[in-house]
Amino acid sequence: MVVYGRPKSLSLDAKLRTLPAFPRAPRPSSDGLPMDFETARQQMITQQVRAWDVLDPAVLEVLGYVPRERFVPASYREVAFADAPIPLPGGQTMLAPKIHGRILQAVELRAGESVLEVGTGSGYLSACLAALGGQVTSLEIRPELVALAGETLRATGHPGVNLVGADATTWACPQRYDVIVLTASLPEYDRRYQDWLAVGGRLFVVVGGGEPMSATLVTRTGETEFARTDLFETVIDPLVHAHRPSRFVF
Repeated sequence: MVVYGRPKSLSLDAKLRTLPAFPRAPRPSSDGLPMDFETARQQMITQQVRAWDVLDPAVLEVLGYVPRERFVPASYREVAFADAPIPLPGGQTMLAPKIHGRILQAVELRAGESVLEVGTGSGYLSACLAALGGQVTSLEIRPELVALAGETLRATGHPGVNLVGADATTWACPQRYDVIVLTASLPEYDRRYQDWLAVGGRLFVVVGGGEPMSATLVTRTGETEFARTDLFETVIDPLVHAHRPSRFVF
């Protein structure tokens, strides 16, 4: 797993070199004018999101107007649309745009449905889920991210997202949800999250302890029945305090 540092003296060129080369967001012009975020956003959709088979018009529309650059730390704003995770406070990362797109498409969110997001991070995915009409509750274990995401969500017109500072592994779930999204991986599958689904509900989860991991959609088809669909392979950071399978030592 790549670890990104955040020294304050890091130049824009140095930041860009820490991220994969394709595709990069446009750099500021030589005359110091602000970068063209709208052009960068459309390039992100065309070159990354659509190229990863995200074709749902509603999802593409939301990705086209939720201001991703506002959810990125200021020192990384110029690379907000790069095809790479973006460092966040507390050693966390913001998922790459194509992963956000695949999540939003997979859960097939309908207006008015209840959504539980495990791992608020920057709040960008929370905003996208809310923009699609979801009634979003988002859990975040790190207080600094709860505060940061809350401020950005209010500033970008998404004050209705219910942010909860909690550890998902010990949280007492108060209801069943139509959609649950885990934004961090589980080294070992944990049934508690599927048990929080309403009948007909969908769970997005990435499972695995190495490379690659499997992104999976679990659908609750009945009170005790579940269907599982493997979506794609990826690698993302593990959920804090998630159970890890024991390893034999010889």
